[in-house]
Amino acid sequence: MEHTVAGSRGGVRALIWGDLPMPDVEAALARMLVDPAEALPVPAAADRAAWGASGTADPTTRALVTAEAEAERGTPWPQPLASGAARLHLDGDRDGWEQLAFARQRRLSRAAIAAATTADVRWLAEVLDGIWLLCEQSSWCWPAHDDAFARGGSVLPDVDTPFLDLGSGEVAGQLAWIDHLLGRELDARYPGIRARIRREVRVRVLGPFLERRDWHWLGEPGDAHNWNPWIHGNVLVAALRLMDDPADAAERARIIALVVDGMDRYVTSLPADGAIDEGYAYWWNGACRALEALELLLHATRGGVDAFPLPALRETVAFPHRMHLGGAWYLNLADGQARPPAEQPWHALHRAATRVGDADAAAHAASHRRPGTPAASVHEGLGRLLMGMTDAAWLAATEAHAPLPAEVWLPSTQVLVARERAGSAHGLTLAVKGGHNGENHNHNDVGSFVVAVDGVPVVVDAGRPTYTKDTFGPRRYDIWTMQSGWHNVPVIDGGEQLSGREHAATAVDVARDAAGVEMFLELSGAYRDAAGWSRTARLDRAARTVTIRDVRATPRPGATGSEVRMLVAGEVELDDDGAVIRPLEGARIVRLRWNPKVTATATVRPLDDPLLTDVWGHRLTRIDLPLGDGTEATVTIELDHASTEDPR
Repeated sequence: MEHTVAGSRGGVRALIWGDLPMPDVEAALARMLVDPAEALPVPAAADRAAWGASGTADPTTRALVTAEAEAERGTPWPQPLASGAARLHLDGDRDGWEQLAFARQRRLSRAAIAAATTADVRWLAEVLDGIWLLCEQSSWCWPAHDDAFARGGSVLPDVDTPFLDLGSGEVAGQLAWIDHLLGRELDARYPGIRARIRREVRVRVLGPFLERRDWHWLGEPGDAHNWNPWIHGNVLVAALRLMDDPADAAERARIIALVVDGMDRYVTSLPADGAIDEGYAYWWNGACRALEALELLLHATRGGVDAFPLPALRETVAFPHRMHLGGAWYLNLADGQARPPAEQPWHALHRAATRVGDADAAAHAASHRRPGTPAASVHEGLGRLLMGMTDAAWLAATEAHAPLPAEVWLPSTQVLVARERAGSAHGLTLAVKGGHNGENHNHNDVGSFVVAVDGVPVVVDAGRPTYTKDTFGPRRYDIWTMQSGWHNVPVIDGGEQLSGREHAATAVDVARDAAGVEMFLELSGAYRDAAGWSRTARLDRAARTVTIRDVRATPRPGATGSEVRMLVAGEVELDDDGAVIRPLEGARIVRLRWNPKVTATATVRPLDDPLLTDVWGHRLTRIDLPLGDGTEATVTIELDHASTEDPR
């Protein structure tokens, strides 16, 4: 079977094989790849030195996961139903079906860990049931991604035309990891189940991956989003482990060559500074997925395919700590949460940081390693769970201090993060975003800013609510959290920002002096008709203030409807001098003052979506400063000096 493949330049393929044509790359890989039984860098359950009672696999994680598995054994398995899948097209709900599917897969992962830990054949029956349920499930594709409705109007998947999405890849990867971990034991007790795994993965994932080369998630060279490495990484795991028939060796190499070539579209899209326009939350399922896949490829080729010297990969390892505000809080761009789940595959970041020699990134990862607590979580997926449990360096890591750099400037996304001093979240931190309104997971937020005090956001980005059918459809900007009117940007003559790459910041400049740092942006291009509106955001370390200065170069006599808006978390009290804000988590009180002294209004936004309430509680407050036809407005943000003393 011949394929036309856009070979990348500057990516993994070019680094390792230069200009070799695809057939020669496949032949080279066929010679380099290790035997499927050795292709994944985790000991199988038969290795009792790892999985026995005193084995090296993290005992804390094993004990917790096995106890959870024991608690649910004998209860009904979570069952995603057809009616749940169809709801997407009836009322837009996608989350109900997905949560049941996720719960089923997590239960199977826990059973697999229990089987490996205890070597008790009774757990193999639980594993068998979970595998069988997945193999009998009509589609592994998440309903929100399936194209059956678009192609033929069906609200249920077409089993004859599997759609390869994130969900399909995740199931294939999970089954491959289970086969690697427990294959010998499953063969002995339940012969035939491994053949069924291979059949379903080939029909639903490997076959479609080979036969169709128009998957939207492949992206254009230099323009790919997080689906690309996420799916490619799971295809890689499945091909490495499940294609173990010697007759399939050439096809195995072909699939892996296509994985490398396809992932290059993502790798070459990474900017030189390693920034992710989808933001910190999506780094874990984008750049981190790429790093993990390339780590597996390094192992499976005995070091022959080493992509880690690529500069953008080395830089992106630093992205998580560059977006860190303090504690559990991060700068949330696009669809991210400001306080994301604490359970992340920190071990994957730690390995990548160690491999590229980034001590700050390794310290940031290690700041989440607490001996005596689980080394990894079942919520990360089985592969990540197994890698974290068996990573000797991660298990030995001791808690470190997060680096908290004094200043980060990422020109590719036009994001500035600046705090009062390096190594400390105390005091004020300013983050400013330029960019454009056609980014991945875009919100209309050109020129928006976030201010944190003691690491806790006080002038905030709301993030996003639970995904529905509308989230990625034509009604995306009907969702309030995506609109510029609920971001910290101006409304100009009654108009909000427009979506699209062409609506962007211009004349962006970052300047530094002895007292602080500031960012200048021309914002007019983000609006329909707003010539001459600029913003300067400054952190003055000497004065310990943040100043936001908006200037309209040309007055518009009689113009109405222009406002400076700020979305605030915490208790808000307007007074004659501005506003007093008592932030979340007991952070110090902040005072806002503005000039001219207009009459501000406060609009409370009640929250009921758990993805928002888990971060902000049950309300956010928007402060609106009306400007009329004025040409300038300045907002100064400072700590209330009568509040808690500076912990420094």
